[in-house]
Order: sequence, then structure tokens, then C-alpha cells
Amino acid sequence: MKDEQLRNNVHHATDVIQAKRARVVSEMPDWQQLREAGKQIRQHTMQYLDVYLQQFETNCTRAGGVVHWAKDAAEARTIVLHLVKASGSNEVIKIKSMTTEEIALNPALEEQGIHPYETDLAELIIQLGHDRPSHIVVPALHKNRQQIREIFQREMHLADLGDRPEDLADAARLFLREKFLRVKTGISGANFLIAETGGVCIVESEGNGRMCLTLPDTLIAIAGIDKILPRFQDLEVMLQLLPRSATGERMNPYNSIWTGIHPGDGPKNFHVILMDNARTEILADSESRQTLNCIRCAACQNACPVYRQTGGHAYGSVYAGPIGAILTPQLQQMHHAQSLPYASSLCGACYEVCPVKINIPEVLIHLRNKVVEQNTAGLAGAFDMEALAMKTMAAIFQDEHRFRAAQRLGRMAETLLPSTNGWITWLPGILGGWTQARDLERMPKQTFRDWWEKRETNDR
Repeated sequence: MKDEQLRNNVHHATDVIQAKRARVVSEMPDWQQLREAGKQIRQHTMQYLDVYLQQFETNCTRAGGVVHWAKDAAEARTIVLHLVKASGSNEVIKIKSMTTEEIALNPALEEQGIHPYETDLAELIIQLGHDRPSHIVVPALHKNRQQIREIFQREMHLADLGDRPEDLADAARLFLREKFLRVKTGISGANFLIAETGGVCIVESEGNGRMCLTLPDTLIAIAGIDKILPRFQDLEVMLQLLPRSATGERMNPYNSIWTGIHPGDGPKNFHVILMDNARTEILADSESRQTLNCIRCAACQNACPVYRQTGGHAYGSVYAGPIGAILTPQLQQMHHAQSLPYASSLCGACYEVCPVKINIPEVLIHLRNKVVEQNTAGLAGAFDMEALAMKTMAAIFQDEHRFRAAQRLGRMAETLLPSTNGWITWLPGILGGWTQARDLERMPKQTFRDWWEKRETNDR
């Protein structure tokens, strides 16, 4: 909040993306129908996720790929390390992947003497700047052109580097081209996994993904089990929703689908790691399940007033913004992230722009309830003043006689409290937190029920 430059960078970038999105969405007369179709596809997939995961494994294996299953981040890292060492490489080139960020893959590789090279321009900026992503689609969104130039000058030893976008792109291209041609092991995520064919779909805007998919001898794709699509035909909907929502483009410049291995073309070894990492727990919760429908477009981040004020690093997770506020706590079994469900005004802007109609405010409220239940369980809850007050209020509201008695006691107590023009200006004890910032209106002298009974008496 105190970093004015960061806030200006975030405001400018999200304004640009939102304006582009609004323009290309307005061109689509069937946009709402597309959103509904996307929602239905994702809901159907989650309902039969086990079926489609097994179908993907069968078809990927038939095409020459090898499928691995990882129950959590640690197991996924172990599998990757084993595969990279088996390939004989001590370097890897990487396509942008939030899943590899989720499991902290780069530090794990470096600890084992394996150097990862991020090839997406924004991820390269983050890596060379020893920074963390602040946005799902544009990880370096919080950096401006001058800051990027300083990073490239320092890390690439380019003292005379200009600050035009063309200069920065040329520097990145020259830096990465040598890596593309030399490094023989590639690591990718997946935008979509296609159960019908066993294929992996990658969409991107720079061409680095195409290089990482085709040049290495060994390709390792890591994907959450929620990335499955049932049919190849489902891409017809998703490839219209995703680019418009993510970057304001009608179509991503590079759309690659990799299925198995092919002699003389592409990698000789192809591995797919299907990672759970708490996703089955989310799937089991009927209220939270829609979280898994996310296609990682980040439209909710761009629209969120909280994200626009704080930036992505404030969320303490690779998944920032509204989707991060519901995804991160669930991935961490509601530990170490209990504040995130409250990082929202519940304005609904995220729901309005979500291309697959995830009702994020609804899930936020559900998670807030889970946080309260978790914090008030057992002996700790018995001595929690807020929880005790809420239970007392619930007991009062459940019984008419208790409710009327509470009203009478409230009126009696009011006579002892200072007030101005019918507003109470001070409350004792823990209730004083309310009057520190606002006044409390006095209770009406007559309730609606009393007024109604008096009216009926007069009519008789």
C-alpha cells in the first residue's frame, strides 16, 4: 500500500487489460451463452473427474506418453527430479506454469544442482529479478519498463540496453535462443488436458512454449487434476473464453496440442505428472467444488478493487486476487491462509467477469464460515468472546419470549448510556470496538409487533 510505484504499475496494467477485454467481449453476441457453456463443461468434468482422468491416462499412454500420479507437491517434485536426472541434464527450460510455482519447483531443482531457465518473458523478469509473481497471467505486471531494463542490464551484463519494448524483447530473445538450442529437457504446465485424445494443450503469446515443446529430447508436463477437459471439441468453447478474458485477445498467437511421441518430431520422451495436492478435498465439498472450474485467466484479479490496491504479493501465495482468496486456503487445508477469505468486499465484480461463472463471493462466504467453525472448535471456542456473543444472539433470535425480554433489557440499558440526537456514542467493554468508529442508533420506543397489536385493539 505504501509502494506508490507498484500501485501505479498495477493500476495501469489492469486498466489496459480490462479495456482490451471489454472491447473483444463486446464483439461476441453470444458471450453469455459461451460463459454458460464453459460453466457446464467444467461442472460436468468435475462431476465425472475420476472417469476422465483414467481416460486421459489410457489415451496418453497409448500415444507413447508416460503418466505419473502425485498426491501432493512433495511427491510431484520428487518425480520431476527423478525424471530430469534420468535424462542426464543439469539444466531445464520451462514454459510458464503456475503449477510449478505452486509446488516451488525451481528452488527444489536448484538444491539438486539443476538450473531452470524460465522462457516466458514475464517469468524471466521475475527469475532474474529474484522476485515473486504478482499475477496469474502477467507475473511481472508490477514492474514497469525502467525497472525491467535495470534487471536486464544487471543480470545480462548489457550496460547500453535501451528501454524501448523492442530493446527489452530483443535482449530476452538473444538470451533465451541459446538456451532453446542447447538444453535438452523441457518442463511445462498445461492449460488443458484432453481426456478423449490424451493430449496436452498449451496456449501462449510469445512462441517460447512452442520452442520448449518441440526442441528438447525430454518433455515433462505437470498439471493439476482439475485441468482435464472431456473432449477435443470442448476447446472450441475454451479457446474463445480464455484469451478474451486473460489478455484481451481474440485468440492466443500460439495454441499447441502435444499428444505422445512421434518419431523424428519433437521430444523422444514425454511425461505427464497428474497432481492432486488437496484438489480431491476441494472436490468433496459441494460448495467449494466450483473453485476447480477455474481456467486461470485472472480476469477476476483485474476487476478486483482489493487486488488493484494491494498487488499480488500481499496474498502470500502464487494465486493472488479473488481466485487466490478461495483457492489458496483450500490448497493449504485452511491453514496459514485464514485471512484470505476476508480480503474481499463481496462486490461481485469477480463473478461478473469470470468466463466460467465461478461464484467467488459465494465461496468466500462459505470459507469464512469454515474459518469460524475451525477457530471456535473445542475448548478454544468455548472461551472465544465473539463466538460466545454470536451463540447468545442465535439463542435469543430462536425464541420469541427471549427476543422480547432482550428488547426490554436493551431499552433499560440504553438509559444508562450517553447519546446524542438519538444515537449511542459509547458502549462498554468489547462492545466499545463498535463505537470507536461509528455510532449506534437507539432502539425504537415501540416495536412493529407492539404497534400492530395496538392497532388491532383500536380497530376492535
